[in-house]
Amino acid sequence: MTKLLSLIFLLLPNLAFAAEGELNGANTSWILTSTALVLLMTLPGLALFYGGLVRSKNVLSILMQCFAIAGISSILWLVVGYSLAFGEGNAFIGDFSKVMMHGIGKDALSGDIPESLFMLFQMTFAIITPALIIGGFAERMKFSAVLLFSGLWLLAVYAPVTHWVWGGGWLGQMGVFDFAGGIVVHITAGVAALVAAMVLGPRRGFPKTSMMPHNLTMTVTGAGMLWVGWFGFNGGSALAATGDASMAMLVTHISASCGALTWAAIEWKKFGKASVLGAVTGMVAGLGTITPASGFVGPGGALIIGVSAGFVCFYATVYIKQTLKIDDSLDVFPVHGVGGILGTLLAGVLSATSLGVFSGFGFAEGISTMGEQVYVQLVGIVSTIVYTAIVSYVLLKLVGLITGGLRVSEEQEISGLDLVEHEESGYNL
Repeated sequence: MTKLLSLIFLLLPNLAFAAEGELNGANTSWILTSTALVLLMTLPGLALFYGGLVRSKNVLSILMQCFAIAGISSILWLVVGYSLAFGEGNAFIGDFSKVMMHGIGKDALSGDIPESLFMLFQMTFAIITPALIIGGFAERMKFSAVLLFSGLWLLAVYAPVTHWVWGGGWLGQMGVFDFAGGIVVHITAGVAALVAAMVLGPRRGFPKTSMMPHNLTMTVTGAGMLWVGWFGFNGGSALAATGDASMAMLVTHISASCGALTWAAIEWKKFGKASVLGAVTGMVAGLGTITPASGFVGPGGALIIGVSAGFVCFYATVYIKQTLKIDDSLDVFPVHGVGGILGTLLAGVLSATSLGVFSGFGFAEGISTMGEQVYVQLVGIVSTIVYTAIVSYVLLKLVGLITGGLRVSEEQEISGLDLVEHEESGYNL
Protein backbone atom coordinates (compact mmCIF):
# COMPACT_ATOMS: atom_id res chain seq x y z
CA MET A 1 0.00 0.00 0.00
CA THR A 2 2.84 2.38 0.86
CA LYS A 3 4.52 1.72 -2.48
CA LEU A 4 1.24 2.39 -4.31
CA LEU A 5 0.76 5.72 -2.54
CA SER A 6 4.35 6.71 -3.33
CA LEU A 7 3.86 5.91 -7.02
CA ILE A 8 0.63 7.96 -7.16
CA PHE A 9 2.40 10.90 -5.52
CA LEU A 10 5.21 10.77 -8.09
CA LEU A 11 2.74 10.75 -10.96
CA LEU A 12 0.79 13.75 -9.74
CA PRO A 13 1.67 17.04 -11.46
CA ASN A 14 3.61 19.11 -8.98
CA LEU A 15 3.81 22.38 -10.88
CA ALA A 16 1.18 24.07 -8.74
CA PHE A 17 2.64 22.98 -5.40
CA ALA A 18 5.88 24.93 -5.24
CA ALA A 19 6.76 25.94 -1.70
CA GLU A 20 7.02 29.57 -0.74
CA GLY A 21 10.18 31.10 -2.15
CA GLU A 22 10.38 28.48 -4.91
CA LEU A 23 9.59 28.84 -8.59
CA ASN A 24 6.05 27.79 -9.53
CA GLY A 25 6.06 26.15 -12.94
CA ALA A 26 2.36 26.59 -13.64
CA ASN A 27 2.37 30.28 -12.81
CA THR A 28 5.58 30.83 -14.76
CA SER A 29 4.12 29.12 -17.83
CA TRP A 30 0.99 31.26 -17.68
CA ILE A 31 2.89 34.55 -17.37
CA LEU A 32 5.22 33.51 -20.21
CA THR A 33 2.10 33.03 -22.35
CA SER A 34 0.50 36.26 -21.12
CA THR A 35 3.65 38.23 -21.92
CA ALA A 36 3.54 37.07 -25.53
CA LEU A 37 -0.18 37.92 -25.71
CA VAL A 38 0.36 41.47 -24.42
CA LEU A 39 3.18 42.09 -26.90
CA LEU A 40 0.83 40.80 -29.62
CA MET A 41 -1.54 43.61 -28.65
CA THR A 42 0.98 46.21 -29.85
CA LEU A 43 2.77 44.26 -32.56
CA PRO A 44 0.89 43.73 -34.73
CA GLY A 45 -2.49 44.32 -33.03
CA LEU A 46 -2.48 48.04 -32.26
CA ALA A 47 -0.29 48.77 -35.29
CA LEU A 48 -2.88 47.22 -37.62
CA PHE A 49 -5.84 48.69 -35.72
CA TYR A 50 -4.45 52.23 -35.91
CA GLY A 51 -2.91 51.71 -39.34
CA GLY A 52 -6.25 50.94 -40.93
CA LEU A 53 -7.90 53.96 -39.30
CA VAL A 54 -5.65 56.59 -40.89
CA ARG A 55 -5.53 57.64 -44.54
CA SER A 56 -3.48 55.53 -46.92
CA LYS A 57 -0.69 58.14 -47.18
CA ASN A 58 0.03 57.73 -43.45
CA VAL A 59 -0.34 54.01 -42.86
CA LEU A 60 3.40 53.24 -42.77
CA SER A 61 4.04 56.10 -40.36
CA ILE A 62 1.68 54.48 -37.84
CA LEU A 63 3.24 51.05 -38.24
CA MET A 64 6.72 52.53 -37.91
CA GLN A 65 5.80 54.52 -34.81
CA CYS A 66 4.44 51.39 -33.11
CA PHE A 67 7.57 49.40 -33.95
CA ALA A 68 9.94 52.19 -32.93
CA ILE A 69 8.14 52.83 -29.65
CA ALA A 70 8.32 49.12 -28.87
CA GLY A 71 12.10 49.26 -29.27
CA ILE A 72 12.66 52.49 -27.38
CA SER A 73 10.34 51.53 -24.51
CA SER A 74 12.01 48.15 -24.15
CA ILE A 75 15.50 49.63 -23.86
CA LEU A 76 14.45 52.40 -21.48
CA TRP A 77 12.55 49.89 -19.33
CA LEU A 78 15.69 47.75 -19.05
CA VAL A 79 18.03 50.65 -18.33
CA VAL A 80 16.02 52.56 -15.74
CA GLY A 81 12.23 52.39 -16.25
CA TYR A 82 11.68 49.12 -14.38
CA SER A 83 13.75 50.38 -11.46
CA LEU A 84 11.81 53.65 -11.25
CA ALA A 85 8.51 51.76 -11.33
CA PHE A 86 9.29 48.78 -9.10
CA GLY A 87 12.37 49.79 -7.12
CA GLU A 88 11.69 50.33 -3.42
CA GLY A 89 12.18 54.11 -3.48
CA ASN A 90 9.49 56.10 -1.71
CA ALA A 91 5.74 56.63 -2.03
CA PHE A 92 6.09 58.54 -5.30
CA ILE A 93 8.96 57.03 -7.30
CA GLY A 94 11.20 53.99 -7.22
CA ASP A 95 14.96 54.09 -6.76
CA PHE A 96 17.89 53.03 -8.95
CA SER A 97 18.53 49.68 -7.27
CA LYS A 98 17.31 47.70 -10.30
CA VAL A 99 19.00 49.74 -13.04
CA MET A 100 20.04 47.43 -15.89
CA MET A 101 18.54 44.55 -13.83
CA HIS A 102 21.40 44.98 -11.35
CA GLY A 103 21.56 42.03 -8.96
CA ILE A 104 18.74 40.16 -10.71
CA GLY A 105 20.02 36.83 -12.01
CA LYS A 106 18.14 34.08 -13.80
CA ASP A 107 17.20 32.45 -10.49
CA ALA A 108 15.87 35.61 -8.84
CA LEU A 109 12.16 35.45 -8.08
CA SER A 110 9.35 37.96 -7.89
CA GLY A 111 6.82 36.07 -5.83
CA ASP A 112 6.94 32.58 -7.31
CA ILE A 113 7.87 33.52 -10.90
CA PRO A 114 11.28 34.63 -12.22
CA GLU A 115 11.81 38.35 -11.71
CA SER A 116 13.16 38.53 -15.26
CA LEU A 117 9.73 37.32 -16.43
CA PHE A 118 7.87 39.80 -14.21
CA MET A 119 10.06 42.57 -15.61
CA LEU A 120 9.36 41.40 -19.18
CA PHE A 121 5.62 41.15 -18.56
CA GLN A 122 5.60 44.70 -17.21
CA MET A 123 7.74 45.79 -20.17
CA THR A 124 4.96 44.84 -22.57
CA PHE A 125 2.65 47.22 -20.67
CA ALA A 126 5.29 49.93 -20.90
CA ILE A 127 5.36 49.35 -24.67
CA ILE A 128 1.65 49.59 -25.39
CA THR A 129 0.92 52.62 -23.22
CA PRO A 130 2.96 55.24 -25.15
CA ALA A 131 1.97 53.47 -28.37
CA LEU A 132 -1.68 54.17 -27.57
CA ILE A 133 -0.94 57.90 -27.41
CA ILE A 134 0.03 58.15 -31.08
CA GLY A 135 -3.66 57.94 -31.95
CA GLY A 136 -4.07 61.43 -30.54
CA PHE A 137 -1.58 63.07 -32.90
CA ALA A 138 -1.70 60.68 -35.85
CA GLU A 139 -0.98 62.03 -39.35
CA ARG A 140 0.74 65.26 -38.30
CA MET A 141 3.61 64.84 -35.80
CA LYS A 142 7.28 64.62 -36.79
CA PHE A 143 8.83 61.18 -36.35
CA SER A 144 11.73 62.65 -34.35
CA ALA A 145 9.24 64.35 -31.99
CA VAL A 146 7.26 61.11 -31.60
CA LEU A 147 10.38 59.22 -30.55
CA LEU A 148 11.66 61.83 -28.12
CA PHE A 149 8.28 62.48 -26.53
CA SER A 150 7.49 58.77 -26.15
CA GLY A 151 10.79 58.05 -24.41
CA LEU A 152 10.60 61.01 -22.04
CA TRP A 153 6.93 60.35 -21.30
CA LEU A 154 7.64 56.73 -20.37
CA LEU A 155 10.12 57.84 -17.71
CA ALA A 156 8.36 60.98 -16.48
CA VAL A 157 4.72 59.79 -16.47
CA TYR A 158 4.32 56.06 -16.94
CA ALA A 159 7.03 54.87 -14.54
CA PRO A 160 5.98 57.12 -11.61
CA VAL A 161 2.26 56.34 -11.96
CA THR A 162 3.07 52.63 -12.18
CA HIS A 163 5.00 52.98 -8.93
CA TRP A 164 2.07 54.81 -7.30
CA VAL A 165 -0.32 51.97 -8.08
CA TRP A 166 1.64 48.71 -8.44
CA GLY A 167 5.13 49.44 -7.11
CA GLY A 168 4.30 50.05 -3.45
CA GLY A 169 3.47 53.74 -3.89
CA TRP A 170 0.91 55.94 -2.22
CA LEU A 171 -2.16 54.96 -4.27
CA GLY A 172 -1.50 51.28 -3.73
CA GLN A 173 -1.10 51.94 0.00
CA MET A 174 -4.49 53.70 0.01
CA GLY A 175 -6.09 50.59 -1.48
CA VAL A 176 -6.85 51.80 -5.00
CA PHE A 177 -8.27 49.14 -7.31
CA ASP A 178 -6.50 48.91 -10.67
CA PHE A 179 -6.12 45.27 -11.54
CA ALA A 180 -4.55 45.58 -14.99
CA GLY A 181 -4.09 49.23 -15.92
CA GLY A 182 -7.20 51.40 -15.98
CA ILE A 183 -5.24 54.12 -14.21
CA VAL A 184 -1.71 53.12 -15.15
CA VAL A 185 -2.34 52.51 -18.86
CA HIS A 186 -5.67 53.88 -20.08
CA ILE A 187 -6.08 57.09 -18.11
CA THR A 188 -2.45 58.14 -18.60
CA ALA A 189 -2.49 57.36 -22.33
CA GLY A 190 -5.91 58.92 -22.87
CA VAL A 191 -5.07 62.16 -21.08
CA ALA A 192 -1.69 62.45 -22.81
CA ALA A 193 -3.34 61.91 -26.21
CA LEU A 194 -5.91 64.62 -25.48
CA VAL A 195 -3.21 67.08 -24.40
CA ALA A 196 -1.15 66.26 -27.49
CA ALA A 197 -4.14 66.76 -29.79
CA MET A 198 -4.81 70.16 -28.25
CA VAL A 199 -1.16 71.28 -28.32
CA LEU A 200 -0.61 70.24 -31.95
CA GLY A 201 -3.96 71.43 -33.19
CA PRO A 202 -6.22 69.63 -35.67
CA ARG A 203 -5.21 67.99 -38.92
CA ARG A 204 -5.46 70.15 -42.00
CA GLY A 205 -9.11 70.24 -43.06
CA PHE A 206 -10.58 69.02 -39.77
CA PRO A 207 -13.53 68.84 -39.21
CA LYS A 208 -14.87 69.66 -42.69
CA THR A 209 -12.70 67.34 -44.77
CA SER A 210 -13.57 63.64 -44.71
CA MET A 211 -10.86 61.62 -42.96
CA MET A 212 -12.40 58.17 -43.08
CA PRO A 213 -10.32 55.03 -42.37
CA HIS A 214 -8.56 53.80 -45.48
CA ASN A 215 -8.64 50.06 -44.67
CA LEU A 216 -11.24 48.73 -42.24
CA THR A 217 -10.18 45.16 -43.03
CA MET A 218 -6.81 45.98 -41.47
CA THR A 219 -8.51 47.65 -38.51
CA VAL A 220 -10.79 44.69 -37.79
CA THR A 221 -7.82 42.32 -38.01
CA GLY A 222 -5.94 44.41 -35.48
CA ALA A 223 -9.02 44.63 -33.27
CA GLY A 224 -9.29 40.85 -33.21
CA MET A 225 -5.69 40.61 -32.06
CA LEU A 226 -6.37 43.17 -29.34
CA TRP A 227 -9.34 41.16 -28.09
CA VAL A 228 -7.32 37.95 -27.88
CA GLY A 229 -4.24 39.69 -26.48
CA TRP A 230 -6.33 41.31 -23.75
CA PHE A 231 -6.74 37.89 -22.13
CA GLY A 232 -3.04 38.08 -21.32
CA PHE A 233 -3.31 41.76 -20.40
CA ASN A 234 -6.01 41.19 -17.76
CA GLY A 235 -5.70 37.48 -17.02
CA GLY A 236 -1.93 37.72 -16.75
CA SER A 237 -2.20 40.53 -14.21
CA ALA A 238 -3.23 37.93 -11.63
CA LEU A 239 0.43 36.82 -11.89
CA ALA A 240 -0.70 33.25 -11.28
CA ALA A 241 -2.61 30.44 -12.98
CA THR A 242 -5.53 30.68 -10.56
CA GLY A 243 -9.23 31.40 -10.32
CA ASP A 244 -8.40 35.11 -10.31
CA ALA A 245 -6.90 34.78 -13.80
CA SER A 246 -9.83 32.71 -15.04
CA MET A 247 -12.40 35.17 -13.74
CA ALA A 248 -10.45 38.12 -15.13
CA MET A 249 -10.50 36.51 -18.58
CA LEU A 250 -14.21 35.75 -18.34
CA VAL A 251 -15.25 39.28 -17.34
CA THR A 252 -12.91 40.72 -19.99
CA HIS A 253 -14.67 38.76 -22.70
CA ILE A 254 -18.15 39.64 -21.42
CA SER A 255 -17.37 43.36 -21.26
CA ALA A 256 -15.84 43.40 -24.75
CA SER A 257 -18.92 41.68 -26.16
CA CYS A 258 -21.30 44.10 -24.44
CA GLY A 259 -19.25 47.13 -25.50
CA ALA A 260 -19.27 46.09 -29.16
CA LEU A 261 -22.99 45.32 -29.24
CA THR A 262 -23.97 48.46 -27.32
CA TRP A 263 -22.01 50.79 -29.62
CA ALA A 264 -23.43 49.05 -32.68
CA ALA A 265 -26.97 49.26 -31.28
CA ILE A 266 -26.66 53.00 -30.66
CA GLU A 267 -25.51 53.54 -34.25
CA TRP A 268 -28.29 51.33 -35.55
CA LYS A 269 -30.84 53.37 -33.62
CA LYS A 270 -29.40 56.78 -34.58
CA PHE A 271 -28.29 56.18 -38.16
CA GLY A 272 -30.25 53.15 -39.34
CA LYS A 273 -27.16 50.95 -39.71
CA ALA A 274 -24.58 49.38 -37.40
CA SER A 275 -21.04 50.05 -38.66
CA VAL A 276 -18.09 47.71 -38.46
CA LEU A 277 -15.97 50.61 -37.20
CA GLY A 278 -18.47 51.25 -34.41
CA ALA A 279 -18.51 47.60 -33.35
CA VAL A 280 -14.74 47.31 -33.05
CA THR A 281 -14.46 50.69 -31.32
CA GLY A 282 -17.11 49.60 -28.82
CA MET A 283 -15.20 46.39 -28.27
CA VAL A 284 -12.04 48.32 -27.40
CA ALA A 285 -14.08 50.58 -25.10
CA GLY A 286 -15.43 47.51 -23.32
CA LEU A 287 -11.95 46.07 -22.96
CA GLY A 288 -10.41 49.28 -21.65
CA THR A 289 -13.24 49.87 -19.19
CA ILE A 290 -13.15 46.40 -17.64
CA THR A 291 -9.37 46.49 -17.27
CA PRO A 292 -9.13 48.17 -13.83
CA ALA A 293 -12.04 46.13 -12.47
CA SER A 294 -11.23 42.75 -14.01
CA GLY A 295 -9.89 41.19 -10.80
CA PHE A 296 -12.60 42.60 -8.53
CA VAL A 297 -15.97 42.09 -10.28
CA GLY A 298 -17.96 39.09 -11.42
CA PRO A 299 -19.72 38.39 -14.73
CA GLY A 300 -22.79 40.40 -13.69
CA GLY A 301 -20.61 43.41 -13.01
CA ALA A 302 -18.90 42.89 -16.37
CA LEU A 303 -22.28 43.16 -18.12
CA ILE A 304 -22.89 46.53 -16.49
CA ILE A 305 -19.37 47.74 -17.27
CA GLY A 306 -19.51 46.65 -20.92
CA VAL A 307 -22.87 48.26 -21.63
CA SER A 308 -21.81 51.42 -19.78
CA ALA A 309 -18.58 51.53 -21.78
CA GLY A 310 -20.37 51.32 -25.13
CA PHE A 311 -22.85 54.02 -24.17
CA VAL A 312 -20.57 56.49 -22.35
CA CYS A 313 -17.60 56.19 -24.72
CA PHE A 314 -19.83 56.62 -27.79
CA TYR A 315 -21.21 59.91 -26.55
CA ALA A 316 -17.81 61.02 -25.26
CA THR A 317 -16.43 60.51 -28.77
CA VAL A 318 -19.24 62.58 -30.31
CA TYR A 319 -18.76 65.34 -27.71
CA ILE A 320 -14.98 65.57 -28.13
CA LYS A 321 -15.10 65.68 -31.92
CA GLN A 322 -18.33 67.49 -32.73
CA THR A 323 -18.86 69.83 -29.78
CA LEU A 324 -15.33 70.60 -28.54
CA LYS A 325 -13.90 70.10 -32.04
CA ILE A 326 -10.71 68.54 -30.68
CA ASP A 327 -8.98 66.38 -33.28
CA ASP A 328 -8.02 63.38 -31.16
CA SER A 329 -7.45 61.58 -34.43
CA LEU A 330 -8.18 58.00 -33.40
CA ASP A 331 -10.35 58.72 -30.33
CA VAL A 332 -7.81 57.75 -27.69
CA PHE A 333 -9.22 59.92 -24.91
CA PRO A 334 -12.95 59.19 -25.34
CA VAL A 335 -12.32 55.44 -25.67
CA HIS A 336 -9.29 54.72 -23.47
CA GLY A 337 -9.25 57.75 -21.18
CA VAL A 338 -12.99 57.91 -20.51
CA GLY A 339 -13.17 54.11 -20.42
CA GLY A 340 -10.34 53.95 -17.88
CA ILE A 341 -12.03 56.59 -15.71
CA LEU A 342 -15.42 54.86 -15.90
CA GLY A 343 -14.00 51.41 -15.18
CA THR A 344 -11.93 52.65 -12.26
CA LEU A 345 -15.01 54.25 -10.70
CA LEU A 346 -17.22 51.22 -11.32
CA ALA A 347 -14.59 48.96 -9.77
CA GLY A 348 -15.25 50.75 -6.49
CA VAL A 349 -18.99 50.11 -6.80
CA LEU A 350 -19.25 46.66 -8.35
CA SER A 351 -16.60 45.10 -6.12
CA ALA A 352 -19.20 45.14 -3.33
CA THR A 353 -20.32 41.68 -2.19
CA SER A 354 -23.91 42.74 -1.49
CA LEU A 355 -25.23 43.34 -5.01
CA GLY A 356 -26.75 39.94 -5.72
CA VAL A 357 -25.94 38.65 -9.21
CA PHE A 358 -23.88 41.79 -9.79
CA SER A 359 -21.68 41.27 -6.72
CA GLY A 360 -17.91 41.47 -6.80
CA PHE A 361 -15.28 40.06 -4.50
CA GLY A 362 -14.98 42.70 -1.80
CA PHE A 363 -13.21 45.96 -1.10
CA ALA A 364 -9.51 46.56 -0.50
CA GLU A 365 -7.96 45.64 2.83
CA GLY A 366 -8.89 48.17 5.48
CA ILE A 367 -11.86 49.52 3.49
CA SER A 368 -15.32 48.53 4.70
CA THR A 369 -17.82 50.57 2.68
CA MET A 370 -18.53 51.32 -0.96
CA GLY A 371 -18.21 55.05 -0.29
CA GLU A 372 -14.67 54.63 1.04
CA GLN A 373 -13.60 52.53 -1.94
CA VAL A 374 -15.15 54.94 -4.44
CA TYR A 375 -13.39 57.84 -2.69
CA VAL A 376 -10.02 56.09 -3.08
CA GLN A 377 -10.82 55.41 -6.74
CA LEU A 378 -11.63 59.10 -7.27
CA VAL A 379 -8.35 60.15 -5.65
CA GLY A 380 -6.50 57.83 -8.04
CA ILE A 381 -8.36 59.16 -11.07
CA VAL A 382 -8.01 62.87 -10.30
CA SER A 383 -4.37 62.72 -9.23
CA THR A 384 -3.41 60.74 -12.34
CA ILE A 385 -5.30 63.08 -14.68
CA VAL A 386 -3.72 66.21 -13.18
CA TYR A 387 -0.19 64.81 -13.06
CA THR A 388 -0.35 63.31 -16.56
CA ALA A 389 -1.84 66.45 -18.12
CA ILE A 390 0.75 68.80 -16.61
CA VAL A 391 3.80 66.66 -17.32
CA SER A 392 2.64 65.73 -20.83
CA TYR A 393 2.10 69.40 -21.68
CA VAL A 394 5.56 70.35 -20.41
CA LEU A 395 7.18 67.48 -22.32
CA LEU A 396 5.43 68.41 -25.56
CA LYS A 397 6.63 71.99 -25.29
CA LEU A 398 10.17 70.84 -24.47
CA VAL A 399 10.23 68.37 -27.35
CA GLY A 400 8.93 71.07 -29.69
CA LEU A 401 11.85 73.31 -28.74
CA ILE A 402 14.39 70.52 -29.22
CA THR A 403 13.05 69.29 -32.56
CA GLY A 404 12.22 72.68 -34.03
CA GLY A 405 8.47 72.14 -33.80
CA LEU A 406 6.23 69.17 -33.19
CA ARG A 407 4.37 69.21 -36.51
CA VAL A 408 5.39 68.58 -40.07
CA SER A 409 4.77 71.47 -42.45
CA GLU A 410 1.44 71.94 -44.25
CA GLU A 411 2.96 70.75 -47.53
CA GLN A 412 4.39 67.67 -45.85
CA GLU A 413 1.07 66.88 -44.21
CA ILE A 414 -0.63 67.05 -47.59
CA SER A 415 1.97 64.71 -49.09
CA GLY A 416 1.61 62.26 -46.22
CA LEU A 417 4.04 61.12 -43.54
CA ASP A 418 4.92 57.88 -45.32
CA LEU A 419 6.81 59.68 -48.07
CA VAL A 420 7.92 62.70 -46.06
CA GLU A 421 9.30 60.86 -43.01
CA HIS A 422 10.20 57.44 -44.41
CA GLU A 423 10.50 57.84 -48.19
CA GLU A 424 8.23 54.84 -48.64
CA SER A 425 4.64 54.11 -49.58
CA GLY A 426 2.28 51.62 -48.01
CA TYR A 427 0.70 50.79 -51.36
CA ASN A 428 2.38 50.69 -54.76
CA LEU A 429 -0.56 50.64 -57.15
